[in-house]
Order: sequence, then C-alpha cells, then structure tokens
Amino acid sequence: MPLLADTMDMPDSLFVQLGVSIAHTPEARQAMNYYPAFRSSPVLRPLVCALGLALGASAWAADHGSAHANPAASAPAKATSAPAKVASTPAKAATQEVPETAVSKKTVPVDGLPTGSGNPMAEKIRAAMAGTVVASKKMTVTVEDKSPLPTRPAEASHAASPTARALASQRYNQARAAAVAGHSAGSTPTTSHAGGNTHGDEVHWAYEGDTGPQAWGKLKPEFNVCAIGKRQSPINIEDSSTLQGPAEPIQFAYQPSNASVVNNGHTIQVDVQGDSAITARGSNYHLLQLHFHTPSEEQINFKRFPMVAHLVHKSNEGQLAVVAVLLQEGDANPMIDKVWTYMPLDNGDRVRMPQGLLDVNELLPKDQRYYQFMGSLTTPPCTEGVLWMVLKQPITISKAQYKLFTQLYPSNARPVQPVNGRPVREAQ
Repeated sequence: MPLLADTMDMPDSLFVQLGVSIAHTPEARQAMNYYPAFRSSPVLRPLVCALGLALGASAWAADHGSAHANPAASAPAKATSAPAKVASTPAKAATQEVPETAVSKKTVPVDGLPTGSGNPMAEKIRAAMAGTVVASKKMTVTVEDKSPLPTRPAEASHAASPTARALASQRYNQARAAAVAGHSAGSTPTTSHAGGNTHGDEVHWAYEGDTGPQAWGKLKPEFNVCAIGKRQSPINIEDSSTLQGPAEPIQFAYQPSNASVVNNGHTIQVDVQGDSAITARGSNYHLLQLHFHTPSEEQINFKRFPMVAHLVHKSNEGQLAVVAVLLQEGDANPMIDKVWTYMPLDNGDRVRMPQGLLDVNELLPKDQRYYQFMGSLTTPPCTEGVLWMVLKQPITISKAQYKLFTQLYPSNARPVQPVNGRPVREAQ
C-alpha cells in the first residue's frame, strides 16, 4: 500500500514527530515508549504509523467538532460546555457553529454529553450527534421539537386581560342601562309631565345657570325640541285673544287613592295609584301623578301666581293631558297639608302615604271653567302634542305651606314660551 510503503523509508525523527503530532491521546504516547523496539522491526513500523494516524484522526474530529473558540482572540479561548449552554435555551432549534479559524486545546467529545440529565433538549442533541463522524470544520446541529412550549399562567392571564376587561366593561354598561331603564319603567308616573323618567337622565338640567332653560335644547339631541319647537309650554294667556264660547266641562272622577311622595331633584311629586281619571274631548285620561312649581309657570294676562299644581293624565292611546291648578296665598289646603306631611327631604327619597289618604278632589276649585290649548311638556325633552287645561279659578294655600315648599325649591318654573299664533279656548 502506498501509505505503508512511504513510512518504510521515513526518517526516524520525522516518524516520531508524525506519531506524536497526530496522536494526542495517552494510548498513542504509551505506544511510542516502545519506539526502540519498533524501529528495529521493518514490519511493525507501518503498523505503529497506522495506529497513530487512526488515533490522531479520532482526536482531531472530536476536537474540532465540539470545541468553542474566539477567532478574533490572539490566545486560545477557554472552552465552554456545549450541553449546558444548549440545554438552557428553550427553543425549538439549536444551532452551533465553529469558525474556520478556531483552534482549541481542550475538547469535549460527543460521547461526553451527559446522559440521564433529565433535560429533554440535551438528550435530543446527544441523539442527533450520536454515531456521527464530523469531518468538516463547520458543524450545524438541528434538533426538532414538536412539543408545544409551556404557557405560564401569568402570561395567559395577562393575554386574556384586555378581553376580560372589555367584557367586564360591556356587562357593567348593560347592567347600568338596565337599572336606569328599570327605574324609568317602574317610575312611569315620576316624570314632570310624561310617562318617562326625564329626571333620571345622565344629562343634568336645571332652572338656572349653564344648564338652565335657555340651554336645554343643547344639552342632548333628544332635548332639541325645547329650542326649536313651535308649540311649547308654558304660555301667557290673554283674555283678549282667546276663543270665547261654550265648551264641554271637564268630568273629574277622582277617588281616594294610595300614593307616594318623591323628591325627584326638580320638584315635589305625588305618584298616584288607583283609578282616578278625567274625561275631556270625548276621551278618558288616567291620573298618573301631580307635582308643583313656584312661581306658576302659566301667566294669566301677564300675571304669575305664587304656585301651580300640574295634574298629569294619560289616555289609553298615549295622549297626555295636564290640568293646571293655580295656587295663591290664603287658607291652608287640606290635600297640600297631607302631602307636605309626608314630604321627603333628600333628593331621590320616596315616602308612602297611608292607604287611601290622598283625595285630589280637595285640590279642585268650585268653578272648573278652564283655558284650553295644545302645548308641550314644560321640562326636557319638551315633547309637544300635550293637551293643556288651565283652571281659571285659583285655590288657596297658607303662607306656611308656601314657605315649606319654597325652602326646598325657591324657583322651579320655566319661562313662558311664544304662542306662535296658537288658538286658546276660553270656556264660558
């Protein structure tokens, strides 16, 4: 064989250097200790050379397959344990590259990877490299791991938190809307003039300041009619411009009723239960509630009264009808006295009156002739299409009764609105 033949004529010094340089292992050096005997035998010389080449090649492959070195360093870099570094990276692929100019004195052969370490990544690297002879100077090891990465509970919770917050916010808004709707539905009579609860709106309106009557139409789109409506209430009624003539009387069918008194933040209001009603223009209107304003919202020949009571009715067809009773100082009124006895002091508070105590007949004057016109609610949303009947004869309340109300609400009346050519009937 050419290799063996060449070694036969190789000088002794070169042979020794070749054996030592390519055989770094202790086994090769031990064989060289017997060099004097081998040199005298022409048969053993090629065998020793072959053994040195084999052991040197194995050591060189392990050295260049697992060592780590810095090519920019002037001195050899200190080797780092590859299994520990790879095992600490929780990735699905591990790649290890050795630069072409890297030189290392100390190596960790593939068989030196720890076994039974309990680290799945280290075991996969060992399995990928086992039994492989690396002949190149650049090694790439790829380990496929199809197992899903574990998700920490904290990260999962954090990732879901925006959705949870959105759902919580949505449920909060739905619960709040349901509560407001339930309050309005359950308190149908508790509005100033209609069946809805305008006092429960988020938009705050008042009788003075930036949210006073002059700004109602701008506070909310639904309040726009307060500013642009052509048949708004209250109005000033002039006898000289009314339609005077015969008119059907209002048929009052009020009965002693159960009731509750509520302070809704804008007035004192009495929610009426029972079958009290009126008949006007051939329709029946059920009494929902009554409330008070000071001074009177309506003017008669440009004159305001100290107070007015608005009795709010509603027909089966949804038509609203309001009877206005003007109040002036004089003798105490028995019905007002009963209501004031159960007057709640706090905003939103409600007090039940004793069963059957309320009798609205005690609030009516003897002369029940009236002014009649079409108007609107006098509080937001200022809905139009309301039938108004203002009794011409006022009733009396005592000075003490007047003072008690005005201590809570010194002024809660909307200014008069343009008539805009509306006909006003004056019943004779």
